[in-house]
Amino acid sequence: MKRLFLFLVFLGLCSLTSFAQNDYSIKGVVTDTSSSLTLNNTSVSILNAQDSMLYKYTRAANGGKFMLSDLEKGNYILLVTYPKYADYVEKFTLDSVKEIDFGDLNLFLKSQLLEEVIITGRQPITIKGDTTEYDAASFKVQPNAKVEDLLKQLPGIQVDKDGKITAQGQTVNKVLVDGEEFFGDDPTLVTKNIRSDMVDKVQLYDKQSDQAAFTGVDDGQKAKTINIQLKEDSKKGYFGKVDAGVGTEDFYQGQAMINKFKGKEKMSAYGTIGNTGKVGLGWRDSDKYGSSSLELSDDGGMFFSSGGDDLESFNGQYNGQGIPLARTGGVHYDNKWNSDKQSINTNYKIGTLDVDGTRSNIVQRNLPSGVINDRSDERFDNHMFRHKLDAKYDIRLDSTTNLRITVDGTLKNSDTENNYTSESRNGDGMLLNNNERSITNSVDDRIFNASALLTKKFKKVGRSFSVNLNQSSNTSKANGFLHSSTNYFNRQTDGVIDSVQNDDQYKTNDVVNNAFRSNVTYTEPLVKNLAVVLNYGLTINSGHSNRQSFNQSADGNYNILDSLYSNDYKLDQTSNQVGAIFNYKTAKTDVNFGAKVSDVKFKQLDQYTDNLFTRNFTNFNPQINYQYKFSQQKSIRIGYNGNNTQPNINQIQPVRVNTDPLNIVLGNPDLKPSFTNRFNMSYYSYKVLSNQYINFYGSYSFTTNPIVSNTVTDASGASTYRSDNLKDKNTANFYGGMYAGKKIKKLDLQVGLNLGTNGNVYYNLTNNDLNQTKSYNYSGELSVSKYKEKKYDFNLSIGPSYNTSESSLQPDFNNNGWGLNGNAGFNIYLPGKIQIGSDGNYMYTQATQSFDENFERFILNAHITKKFFKEENLHFTISGNDLLNQNVGFNRSAFNNTISQSSYTTIRRYFMFSVIWEFNKMGTKP
Repeated sequence: MKRLFLFLVFLGLCSLTSFAQNDYSIKGVVTDTSSSLTLNNTSVSILNAQDSMLYKYTRAANGGKFMLSDLEKGNYILLVTYPKYADYVEKFTLDSVKEIDFGDLNLFLKSQLLEEVIITGRQPITIKGDTTEYDAASFKVQPNAKVEDLLKQLPGIQVDKDGKITAQGQTVNKVLVDGEEFFGDDPTLVTKNIRSDMVDKVQLYDKQSDQAAFTGVDDGQKAKTINIQLKEDSKKGYFGKVDAGVGTEDFYQGQAMINKFKGKEKMSAYGTIGNTGKVGLGWRDSDKYGSSSLELSDDGGMFFSSGGDDLESFNGQYNGQGIPLARTGGVHYDNKWNSDKQSINTNYKIGTLDVDGTRSNIVQRNLPSGVINDRSDERFDNHMFRHKLDAKYDIRLDSTTNLRITVDGTLKNSDTENNYTSESRNGDGMLLNNNERSITNSVDDRIFNASALLTKKFKKVGRSFSVNLNQSSNTSKANGFLHSSTNYFNRQTDGVIDSVQNDDQYKTNDVVNNAFRSNVTYTEPLVKNLAVVLNYGLTINSGHSNRQSFNQSADGNYNILDSLYSNDYKLDQTSNQVGAIFNYKTAKTDVNFGAKVSDVKFKQLDQYTDNLFTRNFTNFNPQINYQYKFSQQKSIRIGYNGNNTQPNINQIQPVRVNTDPLNIVLGNPDLKPSFTNRFNMSYYSYKVLSNQYINFYGSYSFTTNPIVSNTVTDASGASTYRSDNLKDKNTANFYGGMYAGKKIKKLDLQVGLNLGTNGNVYYNLTNNDLNQTKSYNYSGELSVSKYKEKKYDFNLSIGPSYNTSESSLQPDFNNNGWGLNGNAGFNIYLPGKIQIGSDGNYMYTQATQSFDENFERFILNAHITKKFFKEENLHFTISGNDLLNQNVGFNRSAFNNTISQSSYTTIRRYFMFSVIWEFNKMGTKP
């Protein structure tokens, strides 16, 4: 536990703070200066002189007397207010004198003031309905700070080291600029690049879905959103930065960005390059790269998804596995004109990502006949290229009618090479099989989407009509090679080969999918506070999938078609959906309930065999949601929804593939849909003055007639997989917990507590025996943070976890064990414009019955920065990544009757020297 000791020492260093004395007090008497009357119940407030934030307040007692005690040393503002009287404002300092007696504070009636100036302080926080608005000028940050630094000072908002934002206990997924998206919805393009001194207001609210915002009927779909409202003089000019760094071990990174604002017109461009694990400007990227396969969505929609059976799926978001080389760039333009009746928002992004590395996996399969242990090693070398253009045009046709047209197009190319070696042994260590495989693939994808949304509001309040039309077209062309050799060993004599299976093929896969979707919505108020939303949707899909596998002929060419692993499918599907949702809404109560029903007709033709597969089914989706608002910042929500899950095409009639001869998938055309009942609740409370929030949440679901995996593993260790329904068993899943946070004013500390649990009960069939798996996780985390302007800031969090995973087929084996995770970081601002800082992560995973070794890791990073010029806009930084060289890729997981552990290549220790230059010519700024 030496590393744990080092981490605890690191936490201790981060938490060194100065504790102020808290035995100061003030007192006085509030009177009317003209009539010498005492003013009872007068509001007496103390504000921090630094940021005008409320520190303490009270009301004057009988005789106008007031007293506030248990105060800290510091600079303050006394604010005394009474209806119809001018505010009394006076600055004071608590230092050498323990008690200040203000004596008689004489207030003046406003009606008696002629040319007197009434002094009032700025309001740092304002509550406007469901929106919390922060006045940016009331919060102090370092010179040349970014929006991210400003957000860290706002009560109820936290930003982690990767730029991920949490507001009032909930994740923020959207950051807007003057109400508009900026480079799509990537939050960090705003928070890491726009200067904080350009900001006038920061608005925090729950953004409703487009449907709910238009109809006024809450559909329960909300996203925590931050809107950055710029100052008027910051909407004209340009700003940007250039960042370049070179390091040891051949690591490097570079970034350039420029933004030009002219009123409501905004133009931006950026470019990045580097191999340090930063694959773009944001902390999330939902674009995925890979081959395509057909799936059915829960509402009966048919689509081709990323990640086919013949290729390791390759995610456009670098997930820390392998060594990446990323090159990205983009341009953005948005504008409003014609009295804001028309607007456009468009983006173009281009990028390449190369990742190479290794992965090793250990898998334990618990079977009725015993345990099988699998080991595999993989080397991967992947490349992808993508460029995407999207545009959104809005026009207000008249005062009640709006039209939005959206288009986007994407071109993607990927080249992947994966090499595998694997082996399987029984519980006694006897070798069952081994395999060597090499898979290469090249994929070209073309994606296009276009949609139109027309909305119309009528004279009667609450009555509205909308039409949404969408057309999409996706094509994918792939080709590659499979080389595989598998040895099966004698079960009686260890190391003796019984048989050998060799596969050497060239493969192509061409997929085309076109889909038309439409939805018509009508909203009608029925009686006071009660409205109904009616909708009808029509979806038409058509697709073609042509997969071919060729064996090698005697002349060395791959021209002999293997019909077993080739197919040519045409697919057509029509879905009709109707729904009715009722909404009852008062000032405090919001209830919506109803259902949607879909009728789906599906047809698949195998053009090789002329076999026709048809399927007709009905989906039923009931829902009910209840919300009660105790106040603007306190509410409870309870909900239920049910939905059918249709078996996808791979479960019903999978395309035969042989890229992994030890794992073969079979189809089951007799599968029936399952039905999931899901219950959820949440309670949320936030107190602005004390910056205190608490959020309880929970969810429980169970699935009837669940679709489960039926796996048959033979004595050689090879497995076949098929899906089946369980008629007499229900799978279940739950999660719950709480977030809580509070500002401790005496210590100027923000503290938080996070408790959580989740678990599931799943079933699967193993060699026709029913297996029940129970998995549970319990975790807790305590966090502390503090910011002292121009002096220091620090944050730390630490907490334990406990995991259990048990299988009924092998009750003597489990994956139960403790874990511990901690994060900490600090910055110290020294004279001479020098800043030093460090951050660390500690992870501990206890040994279990399945894995007999503890895992412990402490990743420590540090940096020192020197800033130049009055604006401090030139930075020289020396940084060290993973100073202890312990960043070992590691993961453990358990599902059904298998427990797995993986390790992989990842970025380890290096040092880097960086130069950052920031420029700004906005409004009156130099």
